[in-house]
This record gives sequence, structure tokens and C-alpha cells, in this order.
Amino acid sequence: MPEQHYEPEPAVAGAAIGGTVDLGVEEAGTPEKRPEGRGGSGPQGKPRSLWSDAWRDLRRNPVFIVSALVILFLVFISLWPSAITSGSPLACDLSKAQEGSRAGHPFGFDGQGCDVYTRTVYGARTSVAVGVLATLGVAVLGSALGALAGFLGGAWDSVLSRVTDVFFALPVVLGGLVLLSVITSNTVWPVIGFIVLLGWPQISRIARSAVITAKQNDYVQAARALGASRSRLVLRHIAPNAVAPVIVVATIALGTYIALEATLSYLGVGLKPPSVSWGIDISAASPYIRNAPHALLWPSGALAITVLAFIMLGDAVRDALDPKLR
Repeated sequence: MPEQHYEPEPAVAGAAIGGTVDLGVEEAGTPEKRPEGRGGSGPQGKPRSLWSDAWRDLRRNPVFIVSALVILFLVFISLWPSAITSGSPLACDLSKAQEGSRAGHPFGFDGQGCDVYTRTVYGARTSVAVGVLATLGVAVLGSALGALAGFLGGAWDSVLSRVTDVFFALPVVLGGLVLLSVITSNTVWPVIGFIVLLGWPQISRIARSAVITAKQNDYVQAARALGASRSRLVLRHIAPNAVAPVIVVATIALGTYIALEATLSYLGVGLKPPSVSWGIDISAASPYIRNAPHALLWPSGALAITVLAFIMLGDAVRDALDPKLR
């Protein structure tokens, strides 16, 4: 018998209106290639995480870039102020009091004859130190208490929630006037401790809500059904998915803590001379605003730019980490 040759039948797909479309063997056997998109796969086919998507968005956000550059500059002059100024913030000459700008002193002099430019540069160290350390303390304490209340629930949640409400009822500025007025230390630690004491409830509520939402997800229930311990549930499954809102709130709050330190120093209960702070300089220059407005405008402008930079950074991080905005 003659040898018969069989050709493979072409793949047939249903057309949109009752007909058929010949796809061909090669096209039918080739899976459809999906373009890389948001939340899709990376270059090696691995699914991208929330953090990689957030970093991708932040790099394309001009608000984040500008605010990050400003903050990096503030951190730089806080660590190495002598890189852009050679003077001392405590070197004052009363014969130059309230004088305007001159060569070598672009910001002029304040009411005590101190160089405003040098004091403005050194004032960034205090503000950044207070803001960063207070934010870290608030984030750690608030996250721990909020996560504990959200994960355990029941009586623990009720007690910690009521304690949080008590601290929310305390006015911040009035509390600072009362508590810090009895402390004579000239360091930043009393101010940092006060901010942590009254600032943790906000982070605590955010962390509690995030943990309650995360522990109801299917992967957490599956891990619990497989016998995962409480510490593993919190550290491996709940905390990584509940930390995003805490980071956003803490970043925005950092700018408000810097403004709070300046407010307390302005009122005379925060940092005290000979410490260098924008709040102290603003308070000292206020009586001479008509004769020497430059002594007030420069530290005030530095404070406003710093607070605005951190708030803008927090807004950019919030937009990048919020899945609802994707």
C-alpha cells in the first residue's frame, strides 16, 4: 500500500459573529504575551510587589524628587554645617546688631550681633534631629501598641483604645507649656520625649486599623490554619502588609514635629539658649521685626521650607502606596 501522509488540522477559533477563524498551528500553540503593566510581572517574570511599584512611581513623581532633594540637603548641612559656613553660631558682636547683609554675611545680623546665616544653617541640625528621632520614637511606640490592640482584640483592644483616647484629649501646646516648663535641660531629649509621649496615639490608631484589616485576609487565615505561631503571623504575614499606612503617616508627621519643636522653643519651654534653634531665633527676632526684618524672615523661611518638604514627601509616598489610587 502506498504510504499516506497526514497533515495537521489547523486550529479553529470561534469568530465574533457565528463564523470561524483559522489561527494556524503556530499561532494556536503560542500563548498570548501580556504586556508588562502595573501589578504585572517584572523582567524575569516575577510578580512585582507593592514596594517595587511604589518606588517606580516615586521616581517619576516630580514632587517626590524635589522634596527628597531638599531633605537630602537639610540632612547634609545638619551633619556637616561647616561645609557651607565657617563661622560659629555663638560668635556675636553687639556693634553689628541689626545690620543688613554684607560681604561674608549674606543674611545680615540679628539683635545680638550674631550672623543670621550661620545660625540658620546650624539651626537645621536641631530641627532635623528632633524631627527624625521623635518620629522614630512615635512610630515604634505607636506601632507596637496599635498592633498589639489590633491583633489581640477583646479586653486588650478596649483598654488600649481608652488609653489612646485619654492621650488624644490632652492639648499638645498646653501640655508642652506645663510639662516642659519644669525641665531645665538644654538638650533636645526633653522635647523629643514630650513629642513621643503625646504623638504615639495617632500612629497607634493607624497601626491598629491596618492590623485588623490585614489579619482578616485569606493568607493570614490559611497560615493560622496551618499552625503558624502568633509571632510568625505578626512578623511574616501581618506586619509587612500593615506597615505602609504607618510609614505614610509618620513621614507627614515628621514635618509637624519640626514645627512643634519650633513652636515650643518660641514660647520658651522647648530648647533654650545657648542652643541653636529656628524657634529661638524667631522668638528673639520678633521684637525687632520693623528694624531688622531679615533676622526673622530667614529662619522662618527655612522652617517653612523644611516642614513643606516633609509634608510633600509624605503626600508623594501616600500616593505611591495607596492601592486605591492605582
